[in-house]
Amino acid sequence: MSDRLDRIDRKILDTLAKNGRLSAAELGRRVGLTKTPVQTRLKRLEEDGYIRGYAAIIDHDRLGEGHVAFVQVTLSDTRSAALEAFNRAVGDIPEIEECHMIAASFDYLLKVRTKDIAAYRRVLGEKISSLPHVSHTSTFVAMETVKDR
Repeated sequence: MSDRLDRIDRKILDTLAKNGRLSAAELGRRVGLTKTPVQTRLKRLEEDGYIRGYAAIIDHDRLGEGHVAFVQVTLSDTRSAALEAFNRAVGDIPEIEECHMIAASFDYLLKVRTKDIAAYRRVLGEKISSLPHVSHTSTFVAMETVKDR
């Protein structure tokens, strides 16, 4: 589907990725169009699924959620039903910010955000380890976020 995007569509997406709160008029100015054509393109990009939504960028440190850990998860069963059960259950754990199925020596990589290492340990022991078919986890704690987005 990306072949349906022209240079201006891509510029709209790039501009919005940097600042999703721009008005249609300002977005149009930045991409070289007037407000109405930009609104038409935005509607199409949203309907076609190129724009999935708009979100605020939250300062997690200020909220007391500055601890980030990446968790490699290996499952005991990787048949479709087991993967689906794991995928569904991950959605119920709010501390898991991201979950990616990985082509590697493990099955999933999770990004987990908590208050501190003690809170992370509780999430790992009580929630992540209890997910369907989890046989092994390895944790990597982020010391500093150098680039986010």
